Amino acid sequence: MARTPTIREVAKLAKVSIGTVSRVINEATDVTPHIRKAVESAIEELGYVPNAAAKSMRMGRSRTVGCILREINIAQLGGFVSTAQNAFMEAGYALLIANSEGRRQREIELLRSFSSGQVDGVLMGPYTPIEGEFEEILRDLPVPLVMIDRDQPAWCEAVYADHEGGTHKATSHLLRLGHRRIAILTGPRQLHPGAARVRGFLQAHADMGIEADPALIVAESFLRDHAYRATSSLLGLSKPPTAIIAGGIDMLSGVLRAIRTRGLSIPDDISVVGSGRNDLSDLHQPPIGVVSWDQNEVGATAASLLLDLITHGKREEPRRVIIPTSFDPQGSCMPPRQAEGRD
Repeated sequence: MARTPTIREVAKLAKVSIGTVSRVINEATDVTPHIRKAVESAIEELGYVPNAAAKSMRMGRSRTVGCILREINIAQLGGFVSTAQNAFMEAGYALLIANSEGRRQREIELLRSFSSGQVDGVLMGPYTPIEGEFEEILRDLPVPLVMIDRDQPAWCEAVYADHEGGTHKATSHLLRLGHRRIAILTGPRQLHPGAARVRGFLQAHADMGIEADPALIVAESFLRDHAYRATSSLLGLSKPPTAIIAGGIDMLSGVLRAIRTRGLSIPDDISVVGSGRNDLSDLHQPPIGVVSWDQNEVGATAASLLLDLITHGKREEPRRVIIPTSFDPQGSCMPPRQAEGRD
């Protein structure tokens, strides 16, 4: 009895990815005529009988994965989305991205929509604190779930950056430069990035025997507008900070706007550190120091975890993958005026 050819063999003969073969089979409109002809020729030559659609119907699968993001236009998320999408397409899945705008009700609505059979798995980095009713909604999802940059709930698989380590490095650098009034702006402590950054910030102070001023720790929101208002308020203090750490990938623009409004110069008047390297941090003059991590690695890891859960089911012990962070001071960090005797 002749062996049945596989979709992988079709892809190899046509010199395309498995995802491309899947898109041709499913009559996707984003395939060029040249590629479509190559795939169809390979299918005919091998005698491959596409049965993915029939198999999906029998198994109740949509061959689609859902991804809920707070804000889809944040530049740093481009690498994450692109890499994850490529991984899913290679496996024959489409990636459906939804924008929650950081609103609790919107996140709940999207989760319930995804629970109705639209997707086979979910990637999510919720802005809503993971507790009470919201955690129950997550637990009741009928499909696998992988958390992005969240370390809760403990029963869920997750991939997140080492924000604690990165913030510790940045804070330690500023302290060694002579800064003693360092402010940190980040998200709520109920969410991993906010809590981890505050831990790293406080530990760096403790390691050097320096007491951090609680008034300079603003852990309330990751939004850029909040960063602007918080920075403006801090700069209006009788003893303003000499350095600010923007602890969120969308916060730097708000911090810089507030500093410019005050007519201050970076780094002569104030040192600044951002989170996540992007065009804003690199093209600013001087370039802004950043705590960064590989968003491509986050995307690839998250996709791999979710595909494994879809294929093999839930594990007894959930996997937690921590992505390392690094700190590059670039040109925005220098000793404060007091430390240089320039008052």
